[in-house]
Amino acid sequence: MAREQLQVLNALDSAKTQLYHFTAIVIAGMGFFTDAYDLFAISLVTRLLGRIYYHKNGAPKPGTLPPGVASSVTGVALVGTLCGQLFFGWLGDKMGRKKVYGMTLALMVVCSLASGLSFGHEAKGVMATLCFFRFWLGFGIGGDYPLSATIMSEYANKKTRGAFIAAVFAMQGFGILASGVVSLIVSASFDHAFNAPSYASDPIGSTVPQADYVWRIILMFGAIPAALTYYWRMKMPETARYTALVAKNAKQAAQDMARVLQVEIDPEEQKVEKLTHDAGNSFGLFSKQFLRRHGLHLLGTTSTWFLLDIAFYSQNLFQKDVLTGIGWIPPTPTMSAIGEVYRVSKAQTLIALCSTVPGYWFTVALIDHMGRFKIQVMGFTFMTIFMFALAIPYHHWTLHQNRIGFVIMYSLTFFFANFGPNATTFVVPAEIFPARLRSTCHGISAAAGKAGAIVGAYGFLYASQSTNPKKTDAGYPTGIGIRYSLILLGVINFFGIIFTFLVPEPNGKSLEELSGENEETYEPASNITNRTVPV
Repeated sequence: MAREQLQVLNALDSAKTQLYHFTAIVIAGMGFFTDAYDLFAISLVTRLLGRIYYHKNGAPKPGTLPPGVASSVTGVALVGTLCGQLFFGWLGDKMGRKKVYGMTLALMVVCSLASGLSFGHEAKGVMATLCFFRFWLGFGIGGDYPLSATIMSEYANKKTRGAFIAAVFAMQGFGILASGVVSLIVSASFDHAFNAPSYASDPIGSTVPQADYVWRIILMFGAIPAALTYYWRMKMPETARYTALVAKNAKQAAQDMARVLQVEIDPEEQKVEKLTHDAGNSFGLFSKQFLRRHGLHLLGTTSTWFLLDIAFYSQNLFQKDVLTGIGWIPPTPTMSAIGEVYRVSKAQTLIALCSTVPGYWFTVALIDHMGRFKIQVMGFTFMTIFMFALAIPYHHWTLHQNRIGFVIMYSLTFFFANFGPNATTFVVPAEIFPARLRSTCHGISAAAGKAGAIVGAYGFLYASQSTNPKKTDAGYPTGIGIRYSLILLGVINFFGIIFTFLVPEPNGKSLEELSGENEETYEPASNITNRTVPV
């Protein structure tokens, strides 16, 4: 039997959309803007790093990062992010969302700046420094996932909560776009100033000494948006749900939200005391009660995010084929080092504009109308279809006259990832778990996603290598080839559809209804939520 909702939480659930909602979206969203900028900017400069630090005299092609170094430079931030999601997710439930929020942002600012610095000028010193600081940058980024999602879910009203959380996540699209735009501006400026020849005409002169500043400026720029929002993050009050239900300070929760909502709110201290001491609201993460109540939910959120990120991050495997095939990126010997950065940045910017950013905002617009379940199943379904459509007639798509169709299919997989599980896997874990475990469970779900990203980005990097030893990338062993890799990814997306059925539909319900925190007697999950299709 449900008890009467606390007045302060009821006021939040029923509040009209107003300025503080949009302020919270911007403040939390700028963290995700920075996250995406920092994670995706590295892919724009890895070719430049290879040219600068791994040049070989007399080689027919420019220098490239060795496989081990390339994996470390691009992957160490993902490892750091996974660790940060687990640590800061747990800390957010122990210390409060606001306190930990400031820590993650400060870490991101310092490490973004430090990523552009290096000990010495030799390849080993530069790469070791870059990897060290990008690990800690990822660690700070990891904390932003559970904290931003939890804060936004606890501030939002229940009518538009999905759109608000999705809007925070959608700032990733603008971060990806910004990384491309900044790289375009920096590379175009340096290219205009130094106008280097192509590698084919002058292997040494094609990489001017000033090119070393380009990658440093691009990476360090990520500190600016994070620094600009630090003051406003510290001005945000702690969420009422944490203050009342976890910290058990009813008076402070009422005061904070009365100031935000500009209404009078009764602290209801006795009701808070009774609620927080209820046996059903005190079990821990590793208890039988949690397993019975939320075990399948956590399995659903972790598995779907894991499977989604394998597919999402592995899509970069055939990006080079697409971009080279349509002429956006010419053969490397025909470009200078800085000119290549410009071309790669231009390609990423166009992809972000055409498919990545629109997909995110389709989710924002429709999530509270369609529901999380429908959008997630739809996204996984179309990703499965497009993966098989690319894989089965793969030879057909490799023919020059069919490259435009290949680009369209490639763009649609990105679109339906973002108008689908890439957004909903972020939203749902912030809604269905109890307040005292909400940040922790979101962090666990997000960390499972990053484990999938590591599998997708690096496991499939090796798997997708040609079966012909003469056609593999330099330094890589033979694999199963792109065609069979795409078939395997289609199967992974299909399993994403199946595991989605473990996740409840949160649309239109309060956080306390979903978690069971306002129940007089704690009942099994099947009596409280619809586990599958929304009604």
